[in-house]
Amino acid sequence: MASRTQAREAGAPRVTLNCLAHAGAGVASYRGWSTAVGPGVDVAALPLPGRDSRRREPRLTKHADLLADLLPGLLETARRGPYALYGHSMGALVGYSLTRALADAGTPPLFLAVGACPPPHTTSALANAADLPDEDLLPLLDHIGSLPPGAAASPGGLWRRTFLPVLRDDLRLAASLRNAALDPVTGGPVDVPVIVFAGRDDPLAAPTALRHWQQWTTNLTELHTVAGGHFFASSPSLAEHVGRACRAQVAALPTGGKL
Repeated sequence: MASRTQAREAGAPRVTLNCLAHAGAGVASYRGWSTAVGPGVDVAALPLPGRDSRRREPRLTKHADLLADLLPGLLETARRGPYALYGHSMGALVGYSLTRALADAGTPPLFLAVGACPPPHTTSALANAADLPDEDLLPLLDHIGSLPPGAAASPGGLWRRTFLPVLRDDLRLAASLRNAALDPVTGGPVDVPVIVFAGRDDPLAAPTALRHWQQWTTNLTELHTVAGGHFFASSPSLAEHVGRACRAQVAALPTGGKL
């Protein structure tokens, strides 16, 4: 016989979980999430222009351009049923910016989950690094484990020719998103729960710094410390945790999970 919890989950609508990647990256970190999140959750990894299936499209560096690109699709997702967002590192700033715009449109997500990213009013070693010379930027990337071994990162190497320009533009985008978050017109706290994940050994976004995400919501906030450094987005346990949050939030809707 099914438990009451199983019966409730079976009757609840499916949740679309939209996932946003870290700077310089596509959405490969989320390949295993569709299985790991558990029942009732559909994972939609959203690549930015300039990578993955969108690699031939011009990259974005401005807050307004990001909203113009991703917001229409998310508004359509919101019309179909409950949804949530998870963003990792720069993807957390993308997720916050979209959440603010979606809430302004009257269609907020069930929650915003962020990982490995200080809140917009704080800073990190990469916050103003977009235009640093290679000899200054590369040691910062090496410190967080983002530099490939061997000759790929050498002058003229494949990594420098293909990855580094994407990363620099993403750092410019991140700076624009932080500035927009600090503008009272386009930023400020959102009235949705914010779930925060911090890597225990993250040199860029320590758990103590991520506590300050509580200033960016008028709703509840949770902080969870997970094993690993900065790049833990592919962790099955993270996906499981976010999947459980999806099911808990949709079950808590005033209509009992029914739309």
